[in-house]
Amino acid sequence: QLQLVESGGGLVQPGGSLRLSCASSKYTLESYAIGWFRQAPGKEREPVLCISSTGVDTYYADSVKGRFTISRGNGAKSVYLQMNSLKPEDTGVYFCAADTFYCSDNAGDYFSWGQGTQVTVSS
Repeated sequence: QLQLVESGGGLVQPGGSLRLSCASSKYTLESYAIGWFRQAPGKEREPVLCISSTGVDTYYADSVKGRFTISRGNGAKSVYLQMNSLKPEDTGVYFCAADTFYCSDNAGDYFSWGQGTQVTVSS
């Protein structure tokens, strides 16, 4: 387990922005694919976006294309999810997870998960 911790969630108005962070205090993340998933109330967890160990981004949710981006932080201990032009349907708990090298849209392929951070988009 990589002891992943998400942060940066909160309440934001529609059209606003948030930047989520996924960090490990003990391990560097550069060797892992890091995926972001979200779970809206009453719905199943869905994959959103992932960055592979080689820096390739993969979008799994068409609804976030052009609005969300993923990047790695300096020092390789963090991965960020920049969310712009937020919509009410982006509301949910956002989780980051680690997979070995390659991205996957299957949550079962990820071996380490954070506890999640709540994002609420509402006026």
